Amino acid sequence: MFRKVAFTMYPVADMARARRFYEETLGLPRGTGSTEHGWVEFDLPGGGCLAITVHARSEPSAAAGGTIAFEVEDLDALVEDLKAKGVDFLTPDLIHSPVCRMSMIKDTEGNSILLHQLKPKA
Repeated sequence: MFRKVAFTMYPVADMARARRFYEETLGLPRGTGSTEHGWVEFDLPGGGCLAITVHARSEPSAAAGGTIAFEVEDLDALVEDLKAKGVDFLTPDLIHSPVCRMSMIKDTEGNSILLHQLKPKA
C-alpha cells in the first residue's frame, strides 16, 4: 500500500530566515515543488524531500518529537563547518553507536536535525 516517504515537513516562523539556513548554511538545493506562498521544498540527492512551511498548525520545536536525519559523507568536516557558521548544536560531542556516528543541531526556527554517518562495515 505505501510506496515511500513523500516528504518530511517542518514548521517555520520566519520563511526568509529558514530558507537562508537550509540553502546557504546547509547548502541544500531548492526543489521543484517550492512555491512563493509559504512552502519551500529541498530535494535531496538519492531521493527524499524536506519541506518547510509557515502554514503548519504547530510551532517549530526541537522537542516536538519528529526529527529529520541527513546521511552525510564526512561528519567531522561538516560539524566543523557548521560550528564555524555559528549553528546551534544540541549535542556538544558526537554520539556513537555500534553502526554510526551522529550529531544533533537546530535550525534557525528551533527544529532539530540529526546529522548521521554510517561507520564502515568491518
